[in-house]
Order: sequence, then C-alpha cells, then structure tokens
Amino acid sequence: MFENRKYAILDSSEVDNIDFSKVIETSKDTLRYNLDGTKTFVKWEGETPAFLVSPTIYTRVQILEILNNIENGWYNEE
Repeated sequence: MFENRKYAILDSSEVDNIDFSKVIETSKDTLRYNLDGTKTFVKWEGETPAFLVSPTIYTRVQILEILNNIENGWYNEE
C-alpha cells in the first residue's frame, strides 16, 4: 500500500508553496514538523508535483530511517 509513495523534506518557509491537491496531506494543519519546527515533509503517489522543484525524493524506507532517528531532529509519532 505505501510502497509507491514518495516523500520530500521541505523547509518550513516553503509550506505556503505546497499544492495540497497534489499531496496526501490535506492542509498546513496535517503536516508533521521536525523537533525545532524548521522542516516538514510531504508524501504523494505517482508523478512528482511541480512545486517540488529540487528537493531530494525519498522512498518509504529512507524517510522512516530519517524520521526515526532523533539525531536527525525528528521523532516518530507512530
């Protein structure tokens, strides 16, 4: 189910550029942020949305490694 999802980490300053019709998150209120609030991420399936100009694209395994490592400034809410 989640194998086809792609993920991108964004600076919090980029939140206003997110086209929520192109990602799984539905609004600013559904975004998850890192511990200091400077980064967030979005997920989608299919073609990469045009507003994601240059971020690194991650697989589910890669993003979970980042989010589950407190040294990266994230924590796991699951």
